[in-house]
Amino acid sequence: MRRFHLVAAAVFAAVVASFATACSPTFNWRDVNVEGTSLKAMLPCKPDKDSREVPMAGKPAMLEVLACDAGSAKFALLHADIGDVTRVGDALWQWRLATLANLRGAAARDAPFTPPGATPVPQAAKVSAIGQRADGSKVESQAAYFASGSHVFQAVIYADRITPEMTESFFAGLQLQ
Repeated sequence: MRRFHLVAAAVFAAVVASFATACSPTFNWRDVNVEGTSLKAMLPCKPDKDSREVPMAGKPAMLEVLACDAGSAKFALLHADIGDVTRVGDALWQWRLATLANLRGAAARDAPFTPPGATPVPQAAKVSAIGQRADGSKVESQAAYFASGSHVFQAVIYADRITPEMTESFFAGLQLQ
């Protein structure tokens, strides 16, 4: 009888191990502290970093980017310190308009969005849009625009079809400390 239990336990362990290796999750959510800011976020994959100078609210700003691909979607966290809290609202509004122009689409839904710890500003919003990629194919986008002091942020997902599995952890994980 004892031998039967050992064999059964071994078979069970082998089945569990093979099941675990065969079923790797599409999204491997992890905490990310966005360097140089107080933003803590969740990303479903290990991000790559990039930066470039861009105009924001009429002045050049260094835009920092963390981005990765998972589950046929691109997830990105972007931020810039525009150096002047009085320009934050203009920067968020212009950023929103530029993103929609690049998508060649119009906002389908627009709702206020202020993650925990963010500075409340009227231009902070979560925007869902449907547009076109450069090759003409359809793309869906959900982007959140928010601020903390003179820092402005965009958290965005691009995919052929955006699902709750993509959005729930991503947007709920945004918090400023």
